[in-house]
Amino acid sequence: MPDPLRFRPHHFLCALGYQGKGYSDAFTANMTAIVVDRLRAPGGDEVLIETTGATDDICTPCPKRRGRLCTNQAAIATLDRAHAAALKLKPRERLTWGQAQQRILDNVPPGSLKTLCAGCQWLELGLCETALQDLHDGKA
Repeated sequence: MPDPLRFRPHHFLCALGYQGKGYSDAFTANMTAIVVDRLRAPGGDEVLIETTGATDDICTPCPKRRGRLCTNQAAIATLDRAHAAALKLKPRERLTWGQAQQRILDNVPPGSLKTLCAGCQWLELGLCETALQDLHDGKA
């Protein structure tokens, strides 16, 4: 069995809403490889993910990464705390992408991202809110 993906808590919703945009070409290529080629591919619901409190597999090529932290660490830590609480995630918890989507369904209602993701630069694009609505509507 391959090693699990490592996600910080807020990246569960980022993965849900991802639509090919990112901080740099390398970041976008990496995010596409994780989200499109693994999580959204056949069998993607069975991909194992482990939560982490530091930089993760999505962060690896990010131009804002500084070792295990982010240039915007305070805001990222706030997002991670809010998402961990909302999704009832524990440190180093392992769950499949399918289980993660069910947690999102059970705990994150449409319209809640403006509060849950407050401060995220991607929020205004509406991609995550659309994906969240699609998940709730059974279209995801």
